[in-house]
Order: sequence, then C-alpha cells, then structure tokens
Amino acid sequence: MKIQKLSLFILLLITVMSISCKAEEPTYTIETTLGNIKVKLYEKTPLHKANFEKLVEEKVYDGVLFHRVIEDFMIQTGDPTTKPGAEGTEVEEKDEDRIPAEIVPEYFHKKGALAAARMGDGVNPEKKSSPTQFYIVHGEKYSVRKFSLLEEQTGRSWPKEQESVYKKVGGAPFLDREYTVFGEVVEGLDIVDKIAELPTDSRDNPLTEVRIITITKD
Repeated sequence: MKIQKLSLFILLLITVMSISCKAEEPTYTIETTLGNIKVKLYEKTPLHKANFEKLVEEKVYDGVLFHRVIEDFMIQTGDPTTKPGAEGTEVEEKDEDRIPAEIVPEYFHKKGALAAARMGDGVNPEKKSSPTQFYIVHGEKYSVRKFSLLEEQTGRSWPKEQESVYKKVGGAPFLDREYTVFGEVVEGLDIVDKIAELPTDSRDNPLTEVRIITITKD
C-alpha cells in the first residue's frame, strides 16, 4: 500500500511539473503566407514573454510584413505600420515603450532563435528592445577558423556547447550579449529558410510580400 501511495505521489508530481513547464514556456504558432512557424517563449525573459503574449492577444501582429530579410542572417517582422492600409504611417518609438533588456547568457543566437529588435547603442545604450519588432535567426554555420577569427576580432569567448551549436547548426554569434533572445523555433525552420531565401531589394525588403496572417497560442 505504501509503495502504491508513493508511486501515485511521484506520478502526480511529474504531472504537476509537466504542466508547470508548459505554462512557463508556452508555444505559439505564427501563421504566415508561406507556412507556419511554431515558437517557444523562454521563462527567464518574463518581460518579453508577457509583451509578446499581450501583442498576440491584441492582434497587433495580424497582417504585418516580414519587412527585413537577409539570407544567412535573419528575418525581421512586427512593424504595425506595414499592415495593409497603414503603409507610410510614421510611429515614433518612445523610450518609455521599450522593453528593458533581458540578456540571459544561456539564450544565444543559434539558428531559429527568436529575439527582439532594437535601436542602436547611440540612442539606446541600455539595449532596450523594440515594443513590437522581433526577428528569427537564419544564420550560417561557423567553421573552426571562422569562429576563431570572431573571437579574435571581438575579444570575447563562447561556452563550448554554444560554439558547438554554431558549428553544427549555425546562427549569428556576433549578436550575442547585444540583443534579447526570448524564445526559439520548435517547428517550421523550413519556413524560416523559405522566407530568408526570398529575393530582396537594396533595402532588404522581400520582392514577394510575406505577411503574418495571425499568431495563436497552442
């Protein structure tokens, strides 16, 4: 009887922990005109997680373009002024609307990383994030030599496990510690590839429009 009670307790504990983990790192499906991308939001970036959830609930992302696309680097979206009928609208990004940086060392710019865009250090020394815009890393694989050159140029080093991911999977390591990574793609990297490989103009705007239809919580 004691063994049965202990087994039941362990089962309940595992169930509670499982539910807790799902609650802390929810997944969202980004439905685009080229296919779906599912992302997971990290628990250690609560401000960015809450902001993304709020914007999704308010349908802020419905209809926005992927307005900046650079193959082997990233795809960027989230600008409300790119919605149909809103083109040309000017929106001033106020400092009080920006999200305080939540740069967590274990969250890095591997391929598929979900991160917040931001203004440059000159006007934004605290590295605060854009209220709405985000990007997904496309990236490239780093050879041993290329990674060594990066470390020499930056005077920085990376944990071995992260370095290994950049060599095997790819990413954009030069962005680490500069921008807030608050999630990652868990399904749909092939759609990220499709968007990243689109022909673009001189301003990195895709020649073929790709929009977010909607984002839904799973």
